[in-house]
Amino acid sequence: MTRPRTQFRKLDGILLLDKPQGLSSNQALQRARHLFRAEKGGHTGSLDPLATGLLPICFGEATKIAGGLLGARKAYETVARLGIVTDSDDADGQPLRERAVPALTVDQIDSALRSLTGRIEQRPPIFSALKRGGEPLYVRARRGETIEIDTRPVDVHAFDLLNAADLLDAGTPNLRLHVECGSGTYVRSLVRDLGELLGCGAHVAALRRLWVDPFREPRMWTLDELELLLEQAGERVLEACLLPVESGMASWPCVRVNQAQAQRLAHGQGLHGPYQPRERQVAVLDEFGRGLGLGEVNAEGALRPSRLFCWAVSLPVG
Repeated sequence: MTRPRTQFRKLDGILLLDKPQGLSSNQALQRARHLFRAEKGGHTGSLDPLATGLLPICFGEATKIAGGLLGARKAYETVARLGIVTDSDDADGQPLRERAVPALTVDQIDSALRSLTGRIEQRPPIFSALKRGGEPLYVRARRGETIEIDTRPVDVHAFDLLNAADLLDAGTPNLRLHVECGSGTYVRSLVRDLGELLGCGAHVAALRRLWVDPFREPRMWTLDELELLLEQAGERVLEACLLPVESGMASWPCVRVNQAQAQRLAHGQGLHGPYQPRERQVAVLDEFGRGLGLGEVNAEGALRPSRLFCWAVSLPVG
């Protein structure tokens, strides 16, 4: 039996999806987009298929701020399995080598974690979505190509030990860890490098994203919950799970404009100001707190429109 073709529609908002294990971020996005029948959608930072947790999905006009959310600070909880190194640096990869795990103390583990905290140089995993020559590295890695990857600076704000009970009790050599990091940081690489510092190698056995700025205490929705809600309560109730576009703009400095100023921006004209902070991208709101889009404040304090939402650019000329 052929499933009816989805009739997509214009829909704006942000869904805080709890991505399930086993799906890529794009697969999870497409499932959610079809559930909501959203004409346009994008996610704000990939999670590996192994990983679960917060994947903010932007529908409609919210996609215009997705780029800013990509660079937001994020937090994870991960389980590091000591003693085994894999080609992907996680449990989905093929084992490369196995080493004995030495007797470790909490002080030794904490010292290794501290050395991987702050502004550090990190080598991304070979199996990653980073592109070289327009092709993702994981595609080349699956073909068996030899890949050399340069290190790059990343920010690790916190890398802390939560639990080492199994390891210390001579059980499964697992470490449960908390990570807070900036854009472009790979938790798989952190765990891989931690294993090398501890002298035994390691890979990610489990990974969950806890939050992404500005969603520090997210109410996440699983795909199963959303499907059940749609089936039992209908589309209007399903839409109530979406956050307004403005909820994703909290990470930008805010500039408020009146109706006349909003009209000028809507027609591509700048405002002299002076506005603060200078030489920064800002969230532009109207007098009532409704988001109009993103703007740029230059060195002289003038505000220029950058990416405005459709309801802002359709404002009538006063």
